[in-house]
Amino acid sequence: MALAASRLDVVVPLPLAPGGSLRVADGVAFCEDVEGFGSVFLWGMPAWSWTAGDVVARRLAAVQLVNSKAARQRHVADAFGVDEDTLLLWRDAYRSKGTAGLVVKRPGPKGPSKLTDAKRGEIVAARREGLSLMAVAQRCGVSTDTVRRALAQDRDRDRVREPEEVVADAGSGLEPLAAPADRTAERQAARAGQLTEAAPRVCEGASLPFAGALVILPALAGTGLVDACERVYSTGRSAFYGLRSLVLAVVFAAVLGEPRAEGLTRLNPTDMGRLLGLDRAPEVATMRRRMGELAEVGRADQLIDVLARRHLEAHDDVSGIFYVDGHVRAYHGGADVPKAHVARIRLAMRAEVDTWVCDRNGDGVLVWSTPPGASLAAELRDTTAKIRTLVGVDARPTICFDRGGWSPKLFAELTNDGFEILTYRKGPAPLEARSRFVEHDFCDDAGRTHTYLLSDRRVRLSYNNGKRRFACRQITRLDPATGHQTQIITSRCDADPAPIAHAMFSRWNQENFFRYMRAHYALDALDSYATSPDDPDRLTPNPARRNADRELREARRQIAACETTQGQASLAGHAPTAELHEAFDAARTHIDRLAAAAKAIPAKIPLHEARPDAVRVDPERKRIHDAIRMATYNAESALARLVTPHYARAHDEARSLLREAFRTPADLQIIGDELHVTLNPLTAPRRTRAIGALCDELTATRTPYPGTNLTLVYTTKPHP
Repeated sequence: MALAASRLDVVVPLPLAPGGSLRVADGVAFCEDVEGFGSVFLWGMPAWSWTAGDVVARRLAAVQLVNSKAARQRHVADAFGVDEDTLLLWRDAYRSKGTAGLVVKRPGPKGPSKLTDAKRGEIVAARREGLSLMAVAQRCGVSTDTVRRALAQDRDRDRVREPEEVVADAGSGLEPLAAPADRTAERQAARAGQLTEAAPRVCEGASLPFAGALVILPALAGTGLVDACERVYSTGRSAFYGLRSLVLAVVFAAVLGEPRAEGLTRLNPTDMGRLLGLDRAPEVATMRRRMGELAEVGRADQLIDVLARRHLEAHDDVSGIFYVDGHVRAYHGGADVPKAHVARIRLAMRAEVDTWVCDRNGDGVLVWSTPPGASLAAELRDTTAKIRTLVGVDARPTICFDRGGWSPKLFAELTNDGFEILTYRKGPAPLEARSRFVEHDFCDDAGRTHTYLLSDRRVRLSYNNGKRRFACRQITRLDPATGHQTQIITSRCDADPAPIAHAMFSRWNQENFFRYMRAHYALDALDSYATSPDDPDRLTPNPARRNADRELREARRQIAACETTQGQASLAGHAPTAELHEAFDAARTHIDRLAAAAKAIPAKIPLHEARPDAVRVDPERKRIHDAIRMATYNAESALARLVTPHYARAHDEARSLLREAFRTPADLQIIGDELHVTLNPLTAPRRTRAIGALCDELTATRTPYPGTNLTLVYTTKPHP
């Protein structure tokens, strides 16, 4: 018996938990039925129980189960079907207020609603007398929000129509999902060289998919995109799809979430054709071929220049400040393209670099390809030359850029050329005393007030080895929460430093431009696989010199490690031997030879010697797409600014609201010389009301549908 007892290594616990329960820990079981009655058992004994709907008792069981250390918090949260953070909140509430902290508090008003039918009628009657919302609220003894809600309910009630009216509308002649007219004869005429462009023919119908994308047209007309393309690329070749149709196809595909040419395969060609006034959208092969023909003309820079001039003429209030930065487009093909540092992934890889110029609102103005290896400071000289041609010789605009353009010598040149500079200070600088900071307020265009703690003083930056100095202004912002100081360098002489600080911190508008364009407008898309030879005489780092320097660094690292070891041995009382001295002398002699050999190798050689197959990605077709996408982005930005007063969450959701409107079906109907675009309701009444207010403003512009004399009229359908 003793031998048998010695073999009982593990004692298996008895199955004391009730059937169907959930094991939480050793001896702890959780059981709850479909009606909400539940219990927690400890070694077969019910320790906590609750009835259906008793939220407090259920939470108390979970909290005490963890506090008593009968089970781990993670396992208890899984058993009770809540997040671990939620269980932490329950424990904190129980610790501070006891069981009362676990009571569920009903959100919103605790008393009965004051908006009864009688009160609603009183509010509507008072409003019809011509009283203001505040006067109505005071007379009826309610808040202004209650007045608005009562009036909105009254308007919704008026919109409810009788079934006979609905039947009458159903027979008004609009065919649901109507098919566009057949254009086979015109296609044959284009192939025979007898047609230069198919005229748009609007397809009338109800609930046409993607018809909400027509909302972009008034803002797009403000950018002058179609006119600029026809002015620059007026070829007059025979084709069914004219230049207007091609450009609008790219625009509509972009606002519908498919900005690349391949995206046309993911959009129904018939639905896209209705937007263009044709029977179907162009195929991917047609789009690529026609864009390739435009690229062969080589006028992309001229197109961007025309768009920039049109943009600044229409928005002269944004030409006082320009944000300049480079954007790196990673290249994943097989060609030998120059390398660049991609900051967002912190790697150097094959890439093309573009220089972008944005206005005060962050809308795109200019873009061009940056030479390989060129810094932002070097590109700023070209930037100011291009901007000067746009703003004229008398203007003195501000150029804002980040620390990559730091060069006091360049700052002096730009100010002498009639520009103001605005950037962050580079390198360590003395911190300002806390007593020097003064609170300043600034109200932006959207009505938001920004408060800054600023210190303002004059500084002098040395250059040319300290022989010359650039006198400027340093504005330092203090973060009261962290104590961090951000130093701004500028040549502007505004009496109030707050607008300057706000302009510098608004440089993130350009970063947001890059981020949104990458996510929704295919900013990093290749668009063309064509390449062109790189400059064979351009100097590039010598691979042989790089290898020699690497070998020299490794030799110096090894001898430094050996000297450290020998020094530690000498401190321990082990004197070096003659052989060790000879070895160190030989190693130092070898390092001297490596250094001399590396110095004899030129640091840079012509590109054709280092990389004979080096090429550049041909930017011409990419620039055409960039011009169209930039104009589309600017048009979307204009719509976002228009919808802001009508949408409470416009600061965070204006663009997502517009993207929903673009993809919303709509009715198209021609009445006289007007094309009525009636959008279906959006996902929420407040979003529909915001788009409805936007439609009123767009209708007031009296914009014609491209290629026709039909004036666009926008409305929205009410929610059912």
